[in-house]
Amino acid sequence: MSAHDDSRVGEEDGAGRAAPDPALASPGVVEPPAELEADSRPLGAADFVRDLFSRELLRYLGPGFIVTIGFIDPGNWATNIAGGSQFGYALLWVVSLSTLMLIFLQHLSAKLGIVTGRSLAANVRERLPAPVVWLAGVTIVLACIATDLAEYLGAALGFYLLFGLPLWLGAPLTVGLVFLAILGQQYHKLERMIVAFLAVIAGCYIVELFLVGPNWAAAAPRWVVPSLDGASILVALGMLGAIVMPHNIYVHSNVILSRDWDLAPERRRRLMNFELIDTSLAMGMGWLVNSAMIIVAAAVFFSAGVDVSSIEQASETLEPLVGPLARFLFGLALLVAGLASSITSSLAEANVVTGYLGRPEDPRSRAYRIGLVVTSLPAMIVIVLGVDSYMALIVSQVLLSVQLPFTIVPLLWLSRSRRVMGGYRMGAVQLVVGVLIATIVVGLNVFLLYQLFSGG
Repeated sequence: MSAHDDSRVGEEDGAGRAAPDPALASPGVVEPPAELEADSRPLGAADFVRDLFSRELLRYLGPGFIVTIGFIDPGNWATNIAGGSQFGYALLWVVSLSTLMLIFLQHLSAKLGIVTGRSLAANVRERLPAPVVWLAGVTIVLACIATDLAEYLGAALGFYLLFGLPLWLGAPLTVGLVFLAILGQQYHKLERMIVAFLAVIAGCYIVELFLVGPNWAAAAPRWVVPSLDGASILVALGMLGAIVMPHNIYVHSNVILSRDWDLAPERRRRLMNFELIDTSLAMGMGWLVNSAMIIVAAAVFFSAGVDVSSIEQASETLEPLVGPLARFLFGLALLVAGLASSITSSLAEANVVTGYLGRPEDPRSRAYRIGLVVTSLPAMIVIVLGVDSYMALIVSQVLLSVQLPFTIVPLLWLSRSRRVMGGYRMGAVQLVVGVLIATIVVGLNVFLLYQLFSGG
């Protein structure tokens, strides 16, 4: 499903040129229009507040929430439950830091899509040297497989917890439902479905917070006070990989094109602000849900001294400690999160494959469908073979974190390039922030590898 296959292809935008349609564009390099050099300064805080309450903003809300569903997926459930049950509220700061990093990176990705009219995958293929393209392309496909493993496994676990379906049956059922949704729906209908799923997940966790009664005085400082040691590094890195996900960075540059972006000089800065508001609001909602997961796990499992080693155990333990309603809400939210995130991850994977192959992002095309199968089939096979579901979820998130530098570095390079972005290129301060984020990610990965190979 391309994010723009039901948009108004061929219409003119406010600058008098044809609106870009990456699905039909030539695979050749597209230079940024000359007029993008003018009036591309960022808006001030007063403008941000004004646009936050603008009725026009409603037309541009949506793409960020597609991305948000990807970081409240089943992989987050595993790492957040592990973090909350083993370390209490101590790792809440990881959610805060990761969400701030995510807003920055997702904004860069969305802006790249708006300015170039092409996805991150297509830009990497067209702009970077062949060895870099191969390295980025191969690693992101492997990351997509790891993502599918987490998403399909989560949905299958949801079917098991609610209806008693075995995993070997729940996984193929999930794949079938996902393919049906993607190949049979227009993008905007799919977007509304995802937003509804997100509301269900958030609602379930809001009710659970009331049921468990956490210690807010103990939790609140942990959102901003860092705490990390050798025992928690693996879980913290898994949480980082579960929130800042490479496939989400790729998909945002694609789904943002579902809107009509008027790049006329007098309009462009305000519309860019709408995108930033959409991204910030959506990521903020994801921060709340991820925080709620950790707080519930800390209040229920850590406080009771329960060592949780699986999502199934977490569900079973909730009932005697909190009650049957908590267990039902847990299973319902997990199922909905698994299905919704499976849809968004599959959108990303099809975009990655078609973008790197230079093929149209058309659900009817062979390349698009091959992309869905190539990334979905290995994950489904692993689930059917009966792997340890809890460890599979955590390991998949660590793999995503290891891939992150191979996505972040090309994104920073493209965003800084005047040839690619024109007057919208990343400024010096943004570049410093981006390099700092990349350094943090690489540093955590080096520390993780040291821990693994040293036996620490």
